[in-house]
Amino acid sequence: MRAVTRRGLLAGSAAGMIGAAAGCAPPDPGTVNQDPTIPPADGPVTLTYWAWLKDLQKVADVFNATQDRIRVEATWIQGGGSGGYAKILSAVASGGGPDIAQVELRNVPEFALAGALVDLSRYGFADSEDLFDPGAFSQVKVGDSLYGVPQDTGPVALFYNRDVLVDELGLEPPATWEDYRDLAREVADAGKMLTVLDPTDGSHPIAWAMQSGAVWFRPEGDGWIVDMTDDASVRVGEFWDQMLKDRTLGTNFGVFATPGMAAAGDDKVLSAMTGSWGDALVESIPGASGRWAVAPMPTWKDGYASGAHGGSAAAVLSTSQHPAEALEFLTWMCTDPAGIDAMIEYSGIGWSPAADYIGEVREGPSEFFSGQSYNEDVIRPMAAGQNLDWTWAPLMQRASAILGDGFAAAVNGSTSLVDVFADTQREIVEIMRTMGLDAEEAR
Repeated sequence: MRAVTRRGLLAGSAAGMIGAAAGCAPPDPGTVNQDPTIPPADGPVTLTYWAWLKDLQKVADVFNATQDRIRVEATWIQGGGSGGYAKILSAVASGGGPDIAQVELRNVPEFALAGALVDLSRYGFADSEDLFDPGAFSQVKVGDSLYGVPQDTGPVALFYNRDVLVDELGLEPPATWEDYRDLAREVADAGKMLTVLDPTDGSHPIAWAMQSGAVWFRPEGDGWIVDMTDDASVRVGEFWDQMLKDRTLGTNFGVFATPGMAAAGDDKVLSAMTGSWGDALVESIPGASGRWAVAPMPTWKDGYASGAHGGSAAAVLSTSQHPAEALEFLTWMCTDPAGIDAMIEYSGIGWSPAADYIGEVREGPSEFFSGQSYNEDVIRPMAAGQNLDWTWAPLMQRASAILGDGFAAAVNGSTSLVDVFADTQREIVEIMRTMGLDAEEAR
């Protein structure tokens, strides 16, 4: 295939899933964002920003107080899957909407292929790459284009009950995946569970495969290569097929579901492998303060330090008349210490997208997590050790749902996760072709 082209990536997107989700036709990708760049305004500008982050106006007010040229007004909307995406896309399709909208990292390509986003590389955003964490920056790229500013991410780590696992049982958090399998067996022998998994959550296999070194979706030429059966994916499938066969983990609900939290509070479930934002949820486990700690995600010998779970971008919509000003504000918000600290304090974002600043409140030891400086000692290396070749597909909501159904089937023993990956690959290619995209399975 030839080198990726922007027009090729946009081809056929009007039939895509996002347009259907919005209940209306998306903008024509053949005309959106093809005009010359819009120069900065001569006078003051007011930007509008739709997001489901709480108290985002307080973050905007910190920026607004620094100058009188750009004013940002934030409006809260429902989460993306709960109606926010439909609201955003309906507004864009009618030629309106805000200047900026919150879009989950995994959904950025879907919005881009629907013609709803500005390619920020046209406004020089690539020149700011060094200001961002590489793992965050890589997740807003589609080919050579940049369709959002990373707002927060979720490098995966292992949160565990140190009091029970280490002090009571005399065990240690696992360094490798083989260690993880052995540890799950030892914990089960002690009458407890290392963790519990939501059997319908397709985000688990995605994070595992990403860390293993898989690149499921590759934009090439005028289309996409889908590769979910490479060696990195197969070893993940085989590993978890054996874990499920061992029956050493719970598979009826997730750790952060109500029964999972209760079991963790009763010292029956001893860990949660999740994005860095999981620290706030762990802090809600009854009686966990001072007893839990954080360890790196278990690794493969030739894999990456961590997978990614969650995170959002702030994207400039294609109907905005002030993309240059929007990019200026977003670069400040997502890299300046004042912006990062405000997003943490007021909006509770996940991991900082900035290259060299994690947020003042996240520096130093945590009383809750056993006096551990876990953000600096664990999460920072997890963020630095991401699979930068990973690209989100232009239909990740659909892919995650298919994987969730397949994972549930693997949990109940009706198929294997290895077969789920192969079946999902075929189904995804068929769907992409139906959308009008050029897609093929890896050979």
